[in-house]
Amino acid sequence: MKKIFIKEEFIRLDSALKLAGFVSTGGHAKMVIQGGEVLVNGETCLMRGKKLKKGDTAEFEGQGLEVDYEG
Repeated sequence: MKKIFIKEEFIRLDSALKLAGFVSTGGHAKMVIQGGEVLVNGETCLMRGKKLKKGDTAEFEGQGLEVDYEG
């Protein structure tokens, strides 16, 4: 599980996937999210603007990420 660190209260799902390196562009993120290929906290999520907060997890193609605060 890869940790990504944020400074704000939340990060959007599409941005989190890009930050983790799971996708290369926002368009690719949109496509895989709306295609039902991404799990958030173990459940399929179709909202690319889903707000991820500290402790939330996301998975795509067998890769996982966890959100944490920087600092």
